[in-house]
Amino acid sequence: MLGGFANRIAHVDLTNRTVEYRAIPDDWARLYIGARGLAVRYLFENGPQVEPFSPENMLCFMNGPLTGTDANMSGRQAVVTKSPLTGTVTDSHIGGWSAARMRWAGFDGLVITGKADAPVYLYLENGEVSIRDASDLWGKGIHTVIPMLKERYGEKDLSVMAIGQSGENLIRYAGWVNENDRAAGRGGTGAVGGSKHLKAIVIKAARAIPKADDREAWKLAHKRALATIMDEKNITSPRKGGLSVYGTNVLMNITNTIGALPAFNSQKTSFGNRAELISGEYVNDNILVDNPTCHACPVACKKEVEIKEGPWKGLRMESVEYEPAWAVGANCGLDDINTVAKLIDLCNDHGMDPIELGNVFSCYMECCERGYANGGGPLLWGDAMAMVEMTTKIALRDGVGDILAEGTARVAAHYNHPELSMTVKGQAIPAYDPRGLKGMGIAYATSNRGACHLRAYTPASELGVIPLKTDPLAWKGKGELTKLFQDLHAFSDSLDLCKFSAFAEGAEEYAAQYSAYVGVPFTVEDVLVAGERIYNLERRFNNLAGIAEGSDYLPDRFTKEPSTSPGSEGHVCELDLMLEEYYTARGWVNGVVPEAKLHELQVV
Repeated sequence: MLGGFANRIAHVDLTNRTVEYRAIPDDWARLYIGARGLAVRYLFENGPQVEPFSPENMLCFMNGPLTGTDANMSGRQAVVTKSPLTGTVTDSHIGGWSAARMRWAGFDGLVITGKADAPVYLYLENGEVSIRDASDLWGKGIHTVIPMLKERYGEKDLSVMAIGQSGENLIRYAGWVNENDRAAGRGGTGAVGGSKHLKAIVIKAARAIPKADDREAWKLAHKRALATIMDEKNITSPRKGGLSVYGTNVLMNITNTIGALPAFNSQKTSFGNRAELISGEYVNDNILVDNPTCHACPVACKKEVEIKEGPWKGLRMESVEYEPAWAVGANCGLDDINTVAKLIDLCNDHGMDPIELGNVFSCYMECCERGYANGGGPLLWGDAMAMVEMTTKIALRDGVGDILAEGTARVAAHYNHPELSMTVKGQAIPAYDPRGLKGMGIAYATSNRGACHLRAYTPASELGVIPLKTDPLAWKGKGELTKLFQDLHAFSDSLDLCKFSAFAEGAEEYAAQYSAYVGVPFTVEDVLVAGERIYNLERRFNNLAGIAEGSDYLPDRFTKEPSTSPGSEGHVCELDLMLEEYYTARGWVNGVVPEAKLHELQVV
């Protein structure tokens, strides 16, 4: 077995309430690295045609070989399943300390199938998993459940991941949230937990940093990676770089200025002067109270805030991230930072993806504005109190909340206007308009988990965050760039390192750290081939699940309605031209992986 792994996966059958402990197949560890890649392989073997809410669907919590080590930004875990929102394979990554603690408890991951006959939670300690009664936790929000479990097991050396009412009620965009309000938010992983009657995962484990296989090589690789993160020219530089000082929300004013901030359900590409009121700079100057961090991370991009006035006075929460702040803010015509924080906090408590929620709101708001949502009760742009009330209605499937609980694409279809759904493969877009950032257009369209910025973060290049700089308004070369980033991120997600490491580190740093830790030679080319293999495995899963030719698309709003904002005025997204370039680079045929490519990459 490769070094670095615990080489222990707990296979949990909730129907029969049994747990088996198995080693990771050696060839899988070598080919798919860990975390995202390895979990997708388990899911693939389970069968791509399984129904997402059936007991047969698999829910994986999977670490990478670097999770919980002293590698920088190594506090991540992939939560992987077949999505009830999209019908695709989906992976969503959770930060904080729960992933590291699972490794310290002696596990590389959990593979969960079946459905318990009553609510349960899993308890992990000293390499063992037990299935315990959760009847007293069911029906409660995450911010209630976690203190209950901390009182039961003690706060020391404890981490908890849980679902809220959204997961229990099968809201299709429910997620998992831990004690640090870090979330595996996208794709409905929490709803799959709810369908299995799985309320929480409790991990009791003291700090026990695993050791690298080649410790001398590890010292050099770790030193090099840390130096890139600390370098003052990088956005990651602690207390100096924009990501560290202002958090992810440093992007609000930047994307707004260049005409790439979707607003009012992407009817506009800028929020004008109002963007400043929900920006990272505004948060820093008005409501910031702390800068907590995740395991082994010097960047500290999390921003804990406290509301000082108004109806939410006294609320202390983390964190007003860029994507959620945009989703319930600019995209919904809301510029009150206090209500933005309240809405994100409600999402954390109910266990709900705020990106999808904001798109659900904005889609419904436009339906109301155009007179399409008769009988549903109006929701107006920027109506703060109504948005707060509606969030809880959705979590409980109360009234029109039952419709909105189905996700943006299904909301638009329900009101017979699918053109108002800013989604790809059923998942709503994040906070970048592809008329102002062309790379995001091809990245959204070809993402295996539906519209997503994290499969290929092309704004790193288009906004000049990394040395490889490109013109945000140019389409040429973006297909090739997207393929490169997708492969690189598939590998880093499988290590599992925070995506923000890529603002400083590259394939060289990833290869050196992986090689030293597992004790095998590994090159930059190996990194990209492994990432390509993982990305093609995911696409093969989707193809077998029925998501085949023509599934890589964008809403017409981005390809046919020109931007009217400075910075991108007059532009649309030239998706067809980028797709041709992308498919050539991938060796795919209209979104389908040929058998020859699968054999070339050892997928089959």
